[in-house]
Amino acid sequence: MLKTKNGCLYLPAGEMDYIRFGTGERTLVLLPGVGDGLKTVKGMALPFALLYRALTGDFTVYGFSRRRELPEHMTTREMAEDLNAAMEALELDRAAVVGVSQGGMIAQWLAIDHPDKVGRLVLTVTLARPNPVVKDVIERWSEMARREDYRGIMLDTAERSYSPRRLKAARMEYKLLGSLGKPKSFGRFLTQAESCLTHDAFDRLGEIPCPTMVIGGREDRIVTGAASEELAERIPNSELYMYDGLGHGLYEEAPDWLERVAAFCRGERENHG
Repeated sequence: MLKTKNGCLYLPAGEMDYIRFGTGERTLVLLPGVGDGLKTVKGMALPFALLYRALTGDFTVYGFSRRRELPEHMTTREMAEDLNAAMEALELDRAAVVGVSQGGMIAQWLAIDHPDKVGRLVLTVTLARPNPVVKDVIERWSEMARREDYRGIMLDTAERSYSPRRLKAARMEYKLLGSLGKPKSFGRFLTQAESCLTHDAFDRLGEIPCPTMVIGGREDRIVTGAASEELAERIPNSELYMYDGLGHGLYEEAPDWLERVAAFCRGERENHG
């Protein structure tokens, strides 16, 4: 059922790590958030397959990192072009695309510029354009990255992502992560962080043609819950689900998030306010 693969694509723009798992007939693409700037999906096929094993029967799942070497000032739209090239290389079309946080920003541009690649779209804890909250957070993380304060980034991420019931355990986990696996360079992270501040697909969201589900947390302290509501208002043929009491880490905390995503990607639409 897992059938995992760790791969690397050698694209004209550069090398891109990806993973594949599952045996389903449908294709699902996962796009992680800005943490990809600190660690790519390289070698993570089995952990991801275990974490997302609920998907492995219905879908063949691909997880894509951004390319290994990112030029300064690269935008989310340019990252979507890389993703399109990767999907072309693997002959993937009409996939269900699930973007989390910055991954959701890239997914918006993929659906706008390459609608043939996206059959269904799930945007989780993301935004259409920057707001004061995300600007403050990203600028804080960027300053930590310039100081190479990996532990500080991890702890601040935990503080801003989780509900009080999850935060105590998350602090310990992220403190440990911050003590291990420090990246050799923070350049990729800084480029991805900047791309969040320049992302603006607001005026183009009406061009997204595919069925779309927007999922947000009302207590999101990174992109805000209002950002999810704004996305759903602007995207035609979309539905919105908001989690009360949860924030940016809801995809880890909400026990039904993965099944909600899987059901939508299978075509089992629901309507939520």
